[in-house]
Amino acid sequence: MKTQFKTIVISDIHLGTKGSKAKEVVRFLKKHKCDNLILNGDIIDGWQLKKSGTWKRKHTRFFNRILKMMDNDRTKVFYLRGNHDDFLDQILPLEVGNLSIQKDLIYESRGKKYFVLHGDIFDSITTNLRWIAYLGDIGYTFLLWLNRQVNYHRRKKGLPYFSLSQYLKGKVKSAVSYIDKYEEELAMMAKAKGCDGIICGHIHKAESRIIDGIEYHNSGDWVETMSALAEDHDGNWQLIFYNEIDFCRPEPDNVIPFPESEAYKTVAFDRKNDDLDSPPIRI
Repeated sequence: MKTQFKTIVISDIHLGTKGSKAKEVVRFLKKHKCDNLILNGDIIDGWQLKKSGTWKRKHTRFFNRILKMMDNDRTKVFYLRGNHDDFLDQILPLEVGNLSIQKDLIYESRGKKYFVLHGDIFDSITTNLRWIAYLGDIGYTFLLWLNRQVNYHRRKKGLPYFSLSQYLKGKVKSAVSYIDKYEEELAMMAKAKGCDGIICGHIHKAESRIIDGIEYHNSGDWVETMSALAEDHDGNWQLIFYNEIDFCRPEPDNVIPFPESEAYKTVAFDRKNDDLDSPPIRI
């Protein structure tokens, strides 16, 4: 039995890399149905594919699953451009049936508005100093390789999965400071746009919390955390972690509920133009 949600947000799958958990995200999507699916950036890792990345059959299966959701479940899919799939700049905005490819959007649900974007626009290194970002990507790729070696030996000893990079992010003061500033800047942008919340990805850190009265939601990633953000039909947001799902049970007991909001009757999607300050376009 599938779990039904109104909206599911997934980001940072990085298809085309060794670290991508393509099989896991496909299995997750087979269990969870939704009316709207937001692919919030870095779904395909164009940076790695240009260098040493490899496209495998399991990566194609991800898009096969998306097509089946669109065809069988009438799911509306919104693919938002990230920094690693910036090649989409050549074609967006684009609409084909239930698929829309764009930079960002405003999602309205239960009387609240959420600004949805990948989040790299607020990363000055990624935006302005691309060559430094590439060097950082090389270092992160090495860290993921090291993480695989560590977890290979942990599995042999019967130990659970351990995220080395998440551990380092929590221990290195500069990383903690960067993440805090990133989250605060996004919350400020949502407030400036007249939105009640922000939905993003990019930093591979799943989170749902209130920042200065603004709902901050980060869907995490499918390289380490293997997490998704989901909204039920009552307007409640939840973080779902793949490693905590019991696939033998009809209903997952792994969700982290976000505080309930007052129920309203209007639900709509708005899409932004290339300019962040331009008025939204009704879909």
